[in-house]
Amino acid sequence: MMKPGHLFKRLFYGTTDRLLVQFVRYFFVGGFAFVVDFGLLYILTEYAGLHYLLSATLSFISGLLVNYIISCIWVFSNSKFKNRLVEFLFFAAIGVVGLLLNDALIWLFTDCIGTHYMFSKIVAAAIVYLWNFFARKYLVFR
Repeated sequence: MMKPGHLFKRLFYGTTDRLLVQFVRYFFVGGFAFVVDFGLLYILTEYAGLHYLLSATLSFISGLLVNYIISCIWVFSNSKFKNRLVEFLFFAAIGVVGLLLNDALIWLFTDCIGTHYMFSKIVAAAIVYLWNFFARKYLVFR
């Protein structure tokens, strides 16, 4: 049986190729990126007066950058690419698909179903999270 301290260390320290550990770490990274994304969505819509879809796009891009930086440092240590620019372009391409899915879902839930845009964002974020993790895990990182 693994001691709690050893489990904590395995989950949060050092590099790993273990899918479960990466998934747990990506959950925390995704959570932090979501806070950035969600907070900016609210600020840009409510205080800057931008349309919620423009705010959603800008905030998603900000979350994408946060996610990329932390994921490269802490979640996925082995890239399939030697060139960081190529790696980022693949990471961003997956993010663009996620962005399109994000904006489509927010629009669908807000304009078609009538829910508040912030609730729509929560639903979209959960779906896009799964897309982003598995696409990045298998297409960008080893």
